[in-house]
Amino acid sequence: MSPRLVDRLGLGSRELVAIVGAGGKSTILARIGREWAASGAAVVVTTTTKMGADQATEPSVFSSDPRTIIDAVEPGTSLFVAAARDREKVTGLAPEVVTAVHASPGVDAVVVEADGARSRLIKAPAPHEPVVPAGSTTVIVVASLAALGRPIDEVAHRPERVARIVGAAPSAELTPHHMVGVLTHAEGGLARVADATRAVVALVAPTEEDAMAADAVRDALEAHPRVERVVVVPW
Repeated sequence: MSPRLVDRLGLGSRELVAIVGAGGKSTILARIGREWAASGAAVVVTTTTKMGADQATEPSVFSSDPRTIIDAVEPGTSLFVAAARDREKVTGLAPEVVTAVHASPGVDAVVVEADGARSRLIKAPAPHEPVVPAGSTTVIVVASLAALGRPIDEVAHRPERVARIVGAAPSAELTPHHMVGVLTHAEGGLARVADATRAVVALVAPTEEDAMAADAVRDALEAHPRVERVVVVPW
């Protein structure tokens, strides 16, 4: 049996986890929620931005009232929560609502998709992004290794910001050095990550070839003083 992703990421008890970046956030969100619930934990999974309606999992509650959310949480369940839903999108919770839910003794863990990326593979956020709730204990910075060797303006959300951070043209191919630079930059993957918050990186590998390309990126990230650990996540 392969190790659980929650263990590989070093996640403990009473966590408020914010997931940022691009290239696999929603899948990681759902997987962490399921793994914790399988161990008997009462888990809330949510977003502070917007997600596709098809990414909402069951069971679910659509409310922005902390008491309503807390009352719906049960041990052994990963409860998807959002403020509202229409045919295309779910609207996330305000960060202060997430913080209030996490403070409840009846909730063991909260996992939040705190960023949007429009299905791109790497991202540098705008100044108002990401929406990381106060009190977050761990931030998971996500990028897809499938972005390597492809033009920045093809694979990146906000490609002009990615290009500026790495000092390249938007049409340039994304290199391992570029990826490391984006993920560890204060205006990139570490934007709005408080000094007291653990920062871990999840490198998504959709193919075996992508996984083989992980070493150069992982080694450089592990040497960065702000990154606690790096996990390669096969799809």
